[in-house]
Amino acid sequence: MANALSAEQVSVSFDGLKALSNVTLSVPRGEVTGLIGPNGAGKTTFVNVLTGFQRPDTGQVLLDGEEVGHLSPHLMRRRGIARTFQSGRLFADLSVIDNLEVTGVGLGLTRHVAAAKAEEMLSWIGIRAMAERTAGALPYTDERRVAIGRALMMEPKYLLLDEPAAGMSAEEAGDLVKLIRRIRDEIGCGVLLIEHNIGLVLSVCSHIHVLDSGEVIEAGPPRMISSSERVRHAYMGTQADAEGAIL
Repeated sequence: MANALSAEQVSVSFDGLKALSNVTLSVPRGEVTGLIGPNGAGKTTFVNVLTGFQRPDTGQVLLDGEEVGHLSPHLMRRRGIARTFQSGRLFADLSVIDNLEVTGVGLGLTRHVAAAKAEEMLSWIGIRAMAERTAGALPYTDERRVAIGRALMMEPKYLLLDEPAAGMSAEEAGDLVKLIRRIRDEIGCGVLLIEHNIGLVLSVCSHIHVLDSGEVIEAGPPRMISSSERVRHAYMGTQADAEGAIL
């Protein structure tokens, strides 16, 4: 698909165990696509495949129609595919602004330009006040906002958010929804949102894929996903996800 980051029939195995089995999924530019599923469903493995951290055993990764599954994470990032991590992965000893500046330099900017872009991004997200704070001392939720800002340096074509709402209060999750919509509308990149907060996914995504045991078991608009018996069944036994979210 043109103007999309896509996986076509992607499979990955670890020591003979299938982590992903013939997964096909597209993230169009200018839209927010959701990816949900129980723990161990293969969501992070899938994000790793799309960003070059994991080579697929079979299948293709396409960036605007071009096969890129062989590229390293660094080259994927330079081609416009950015991501966040569940663990944050900020440079703990550096300041918040230096975390963004280092990313800009790594993407080819001079230090002066990278510093200016970092300031602009922090202001755009609304966290300029924490620019000089040490990243390793940030509260968990602030760390995630900084990680999003770092990923947005140089305005990528595609942004993959791996559980950005983890540990957030309802108010903080609401602010995250507003930020994701701004990323979609003002930057125009395609967003893949991987989340356990299903209410958040249903509220912001135009299309949602449900992964279970490495396979896509359902895909469609939020209304279809929220009423799907297959999705309900997938979440049975995962109490934290099931309570009040879909069931």
